[in-house]
Amino acid sequence: MSIKRADGVTESERYLKLLCDRTFLSLWSYPGVYRDQVSGKGTQGKEVCDLLVVFENHIIIFSDKDCQFPNSDQLELDWNRWFKRAIQKSADQVWGAERWIKQHQNRLFLDRACTSPFPIDLPDLSTARFHLIVVAHDNSRRCQQELGGSGSLIINSSVKGAAHYVGENGGVPFFVGDIDPSCTFVHILDDTSLDIVLGTLDTISDFVSYLTKKEKLIRSDTVVLAAGEEDLLAYYLKNMNEEYEHDFVIPSQVDGQITHLVFDEGHWEDFSQSPERQAQVSADRVSYAWDGLIETFSKHVVEDTQYFTTHPGVKATEPLLRFLARESRFRRRNLAAGLCGLIKSAPRDMRATRYLCSSSPQEPYYVFLTLPQFDWMTYEEYREARRSLLEACCSTVKLKFPDAQHIVGIATEPGFDNGGRSEDAMYIDATDLSEEDAARAREASEKLDILKNPNMFSVHDQEYPL
Repeated sequence: MSIKRADGVTESERYLKLLCDRTFLSLWSYPGVYRDQVSGKGTQGKEVCDLLVVFENHIIIFSDKDCQFPNSDQLELDWNRWFKRAIQKSADQVWGAERWIKQHQNRLFLDRACTSPFPIDLPDLSTARFHLIVVAHDNSRRCQQELGGSGSLIINSSVKGAAHYVGENGGVPFFVGDIDPSCTFVHILDDTSLDIVLGTLDTISDFVSYLTKKEKLIRSDTVVLAAGEEDLLAYYLKNMNEEYEHDFVIPSQVDGQITHLVFDEGHWEDFSQSPERQAQVSADRVSYAWDGLIETFSKHVVEDTQYFTTHPGVKATEPLLRFLARESRFRRRNLAAGLCGLIKSAPRDMRATRYLCSSSPQEPYYVFLTLPQFDWMTYEEYREARRSLLEACCSTVKLKFPDAQHIVGIATEPGFDNGGRSEDAMYIDATDLSEEDAARAREASEKLDILKNPNMFSVHDQEYPL
């Protein structure tokens, strides 16, 4: 059955949905999730959160509050009132949503009447990782008036709990840290940082990696001060750890541990305007073809309009698309370039294939296939032939590369000038290939001349290609 996703109630919620659809893609991002009530028949559900993202073992809970920042002559009082309504109340909501999900995984719905169950299976709670995000609006203008700068809230990890309130608790307006150190960490985004963070970390892998490492930094023994979320993000993107992952690399100190880290204003501006970042943005343009491919498949899954599927429904198809969506922006650049390059250069009168090897057991081997529709074939015969050929090509990969554990295949027509396009996707779990499957793969390889003499070449690219 088709799935009806909500659009959000307020303008800010609709905008959050737009940003999250771009970053997490529509199959994994759901605004307006509800829980059923047990008080009596006919009662409507209660909203759990403003937006919920579920992807593998990651559960991201958003609360969006558009509360007007008071404009009196008493800044401290204005701040306390706004913080309580826009941040503290939202934090309570995401903590409440987290508790409900942990206790009632099967009682989440996409509609207030609680007739449409949440379509994605939630992960095992023993491995689930919760990321809680409060989006607080309408502070930026007042923050700029009082402090200048970008208007982003200032991060100070030493500010904890009630210390956010000005007065006896010693708080300072526009400074945020750890809302409650005894609970799951809550990330706070505002009008300034929301666009920057979701616009820059626009894949699920890149986004959760940043949140995880930021949380570790903020809750470390080092006091962190940042002029804004965007300056913290810039430092993260400019530094790599020993595993070649972006990280908050803390410089070593000979005479002891560094007690304070300060990220002053200007980090983001310098990074965003640098030639390296501009080159990255330009090189990444091709990668959005990969996003478009995922969304095309997702649209057919959500609307129940797939041409053919071995196992219909979101829960059956989502694991396949998850491999595509798991890829980082940098990886998508190379994958999209490989697929688009094949489509563009493939002959119009015969099949063409391209294979991309994985660099780790977690990454799949990819098979890209183009096949033209010949005049003597009906469309149904063409789609069946293409699907069978794709399966044969994917199966043969395991024979050629015994270390392959996951194999993903994508098939389409050659050329960009035919006006229309269809796509097939396939996943093979190659962790335990039976002898019968191996025999069929060898027969197909011999009969169809698959992977007999492949031309091997390596692609070397840099994230910041300068």
